[in-house]
This record gives sequence, structure tokens and C-alpha cells, in this order.
Amino acid sequence: MPQLKRTGSFCRRVRREFLWQSGAGFGAVALTSLLEKDGFFGNCSAAETAPATANPLAPKPPHFAPKAKSIIFLFMYGGPSHIDTFDYKPGMVGMDGKTTQVKTFGRGGHRNQGRIVEPRWKFKQYGECGKWVSELFPHLAGCVDDIAFLQSMTADSPIHGSAMLMMNSGRILSGSPALGSWVNYGLGTVNENLPGFVVMLDPTGGPISGAKNWSSGFMPAIYQGNVLKSQGSPLLDLQPPAQTGRAVQREILDTLRTMNQRHLADRADHHDLAARIASYELAYKMQEHAPESVDLTQEDAATLELYGVNQPKTQDFGRRCLLARRLVERGVRCVQLYSGGAHNDDNWDAHGDLEINHNKHAGATDQPIAALLKDLKRRGMLDSTLVVWGGEFGRQPTAEYQQGSGRDHNSYGFTMWMAGGGIQGGLTIGATDELGSAAVERPLHVKNLHATILQQLGLDPNRLAYFHGGLNQKLVGVEHIDPIREII
Repeated sequence: MPQLKRTGSFCRRVRREFLWQSGAGFGAVALTSLLEKDGFFGNCSAAETAPATANPLAPKPPHFAPKAKSIIFLFMYGGPSHIDTFDYKPGMVGMDGKTTQVKTFGRGGHRNQGRIVEPRWKFKQYGECGKWVSELFPHLAGCVDDIAFLQSMTADSPIHGSAMLMMNSGRILSGSPALGSWVNYGLGTVNENLPGFVVMLDPTGGPISGAKNWSSGFMPAIYQGNVLKSQGSPLLDLQPPAQTGRAVQREILDTLRTMNQRHLADRADHHDLAARIASYELAYKMQEHAPESVDLTQEDAATLELYGVNQPKTQDFGRRCLLARRLVERGVRCVQLYSGGAHNDDNWDAHGDLEINHNKHAGATDQPIAALLKDLKRRGMLDSTLVVWGGEFGRQPTAEYQQGSGRDHNSYGFTMWMAGGGIQGGLTIGATDELGSAAVERPLHVKNLHATILQQLGLDPNRLAYFHGGLNQKLVGVEHIDPIREII
């Protein structure tokens, strides 16, 4: 056997492995203790974290001048069909029912051929940009000159749970902070009386994976999303049973502050107490200020009509879109609205009858979403509010079953769009193949979408980090990720 050459890097690696593995890992424990005493871990995280004595939600300066102050993420849970909404495929017309060779991967596994389901709605061109939009979105079609369509999006999973986690947190596994948590952590809040990250769910229920989609993950809980209801008391347990309840809460808050002063010498304990105090104090203040933010009686009749609040079909999503505008108006950084919940046809997951499913959900959301864009624009808020639309993936061009028009999941190529917040409207970026089965021109990953969102908010996506588990964790991962510069 030839003798191995012992280079300097090889020897260093062997020494590190010996130190790490010797004594069942106790050598590594000792090394960690020594590094901690030298301030190694604090130095790694100091660039992106506030001092331990600071309020974790205090406003923080961005990395550079932002284009947007807030983001509204319109999440179409279940996966809308891109070729039936914004990705026009005229070549598929007349091919309905024909078997074709096409590679797909969804919940039904990998397939090499399938029965074509041609688009079920007619398309027309709209706006100065001439964007093709289907009959599903007649109201939104009037806003295309303010929208940048991303028609070559890709994701890592065709399964709802993991795909939703990726769209919300950048990873297909649970345990990582959501996008809104990263925004709160990076920028803080400008309204100390309201949460910085608000989530509004569909009346049918929450999405698969539940609260993991708005969790703060390994960050302090102060950064997690707060679920807000569009009717009644906006937050669960917001109103105390009696005035004495607020007195008790104030006493607890004062006690926590006293404990905090006693533990100033211990940085870790102090940081934890500071986060707990900020969380409790926010809940205390929301009892007084949150009800006003969801009081739609302050809106005039024309605005309520614009959002479709007075129509049964659009009432719920219209209320939530209007609340989203009111929240960002009051300084909330991130608002996420879910269209669709629970399972099957309660969301956009059209495995059975595509027409029944998409007519239902597009009919409930088209007018409210268009109203949101128009309302923000007329109030001078669209320039500072980034609006994002899309689901966790798209849908395949072929039928999932031998009968019917249902489509399986498609993470190889789908459409999302962005508007406002410094995004150039009237653009279409990327393209899928002639059937819409996969991205073929300018493929974009979910990480590129996240990088663009952070960039517009004034945060460098490759610099914003939180030290956890021995690494500087980032929303976009460890590799350098570019934003979608063509639309900025």
C-alpha cells in the first residue's frame, strides 16, 4: 500500500477529529467551554444580534436603504394550477385526453407519460404589457402592469407538508424560523402595541404542518407569527375576564422586570428574560390596541364594496385583505393570509375536479386581491408594501387519474408573482416548457424568492444570520443566493 502524504491540512483535520471524538466526545465539550470563555460564540453572532440588554423587538437599522417596509404574503394553500391561471399554453388547446410522454413527480410518484388535461379557462391579454391571464382572475387582470410574474419557480418537494415548510422557512424540515420571523429578527417592529408578524388563516382551518409554518424555530418565541382572527376578538384570550386580570398581568410583568435586574450578571439568563418580558409586555399592550386595528366600521362603504366584504363569496378573504392593509398601515412588518385550509377541495389541491375547485377559490380571492393592490396604490402605500402571491407548488399538465380533470402536484415549474415594494411591474420572468411540466427558461428557486423579499426590505439575504447549533444560520441557506434582479 502506498504511503499517504501527510499534508498540513490533512494533519490539522486529523487533530480536529481526534479532539472531537476522543473520550466519547468529552474533548469537544472541553473545547466548547474554552471557546465560550474566549467569547468565540458571542463574536460569531454579534454582527447580527442586538445587545443582550436590548428589547429583541426594538427597531433595527437595515443593511441598506429598503424599498419596502412591509410584506403581505397571499398564500394559496394547496397549489394553484399555473397553466390555468397565468402561464398561457395555447399549444395545449385541442390536446385534451391525448397521452403524451412527459416526466412528472407528485404524490403519485414518478411517471413518464400521462393524459393531457388542457387548460379549462380561456385566456386574454391585459394591460400595456399584454400579459395573458385566464378567466379565473378578471379583476386581477386589470392590475398586471403592477405585477412581476415569476413563471419558472421550482421547489425541492412535491409533498404539501415539506413544500409548505420550504416556502415558509426555506427548508423542507421543521424547526427553522419562518420568513416573518426572519423579518422581525432583522428589522424589529415600529409598533410596540401590535405583533410584527401576523397570520390569518382560512375559515376551514389551518394548513398541513400547522403552526410550524409560522414558527420562530430556533429563535426566541417573541419572533413567531401571531394568528389573528378576522372576526370577533382578534386574538385568543385577548380580553381578560375582569379588570383585575390586567392588574394581575401588570404585577407579573413587574416581577419579571425585577428578576431581569437580578440576573444582569448572567448574559444568557438576561437575554432569555428580556425576550420573555418583551413577549408578555406585547400581549399586555395588544389587549388595548389590537381590537382597533381590526375594526372595519372605520372604513367607508366604498372601500368595503371594493374588497367584496358585502358579498358572501368574497366576504371572508375580502375582510382579511382589508385587515392586512390596516395592519401594514400601523407598522406590522409581515402579514400572511391563507386561501384554503384543511384538506381536499377546502384548498387549491385539485386532485378531483379542477373546474369546481379553482372556480371556488379563485372566485373567493380574485376581487379582494385586486382591491388590495388598488387600495394600496391609491393610498401611496404600494411603493412601500411588497405583495407576494403563490402556493407551495403548481400542478401537472396531465391528469392524475384515468377519469376526471384533477391534476397532481408539480414542483418542477410553477408561477408566483410579486408587486409593489420596489418591484417593477408588467414583467414576466422565466418560462416552462410547452406543457408547463417544468421550468426551462431562467429557473428560479424558492431561495431566490426569499432573497428578493429580504433584499427589498433592506436586508442582505447572504448576511442576515442567527447563530445556532455552531453555525450562522440563514433563511437562504449556506450558499450564496442572488435575488431576482430583473424585477427590482
